[in-house]
Amino acid sequence: MAEQTLANHSDRLNAINIYPVADADTGTNLYLTVRAAAQALANLEPSDVGVTTATAGRAAMEHARGNSGTLLSVSLVAMAEPLAGAQRLSGPLLAAALHRAQLRAWSALSEPMPGTILSVLEAAARGAKAVGARQNGDESNHALAETINGAVDAAREAVVLTESQLEVLTHAHVVDAGGVGLLLILDCLRSVILGEPLQEDLLDGLSGYKVQDPNIALNMPEQEGVEVMCSISLTPLAAAGLRMELDDLGDSVIMSAVSEEADANGSYPWRLHVHVPSSGVALDAIRAVGDPSNVSISALTATSSDDSHDLL
Repeated sequence: MAEQTLANHSDRLNAINIYPVADADTGTNLYLTVRAAAQALANLEPSDVGVTTATAGRAAMEHARGNSGTLLSVSLVAMAEPLAGAQRLSGPLLAAALHRAQLRAWSALSEPMPGTILSVLEAAARGAKAVGARQNGDESNHALAETINGAVDAAREAVVLTESQLEVLTHAHVVDAGGVGLLLILDCLRSVILGEPLQEDLLDGLSGYKVQDPNIALNMPEQEGVEVMCSISLTPLAAAGLRMELDDLGDSVIMSAVSEEADANGSYPWRLHVHVPSSGVALDAIRAVGDPSNVSISALTATSSDDSHDLL
């Protein structure tokens, strides 16, 4: 459901994608990331909630696109941890999963900013926790419904606030594209849990989200540089050193471990994302500490957002 919903909304999400760069691809990136997760689940044998979420999260992270896709995949991997071994989702488990997700997502980004998908995720976690505090550990289906409703309601309020939290969004009179994408995904979860249709009025009144609104991203100044993403196996110490170097070379640095299982050398699989003036400076730094795989390089311009390529 989330895959189809994001496909339906990708054009409008792209049109308001102006932060951190106006490259008009947030909708596309979220769609491709969720599609990878959905494809991984298509052939998965019936399992517990934790395994299902972890499988989706790892697939999403390996094929994540952009800031929003990477942070979403980080969140899915984190959500799986409190859900491990659970045969069904409950209100307390959902609240715990969202809380873990927002902590991991904020820590994955070197320079986290309010007014983004991070704020919306944090609000959803806070909304779910507030409901849970009144339920005293109730694991009934009714309590789960109340919890997801609380998360979605809080997330929508946070999306509205994004317009006033980031100066670039305020000037353009739009809300954050990544935040809207996450809100749509949460409403898909709500729909599945409650057995109800998606909320038709969920996006009513969001700045920049009317069908007739202009494509804001295409009217923004072009930004030079590229987005580099890859997977790499590193020890925590090596990962910390690489993060520091990439912080000096560029911005929008996101690094998160794909799993908590180390190999015989104490290395963990990581997914990496960075914006840099040229791909060479980032790849040189990355290859100095490890052997990257699943490398993706994309231009940071709205007019060239489809000019991307993968390197094996």
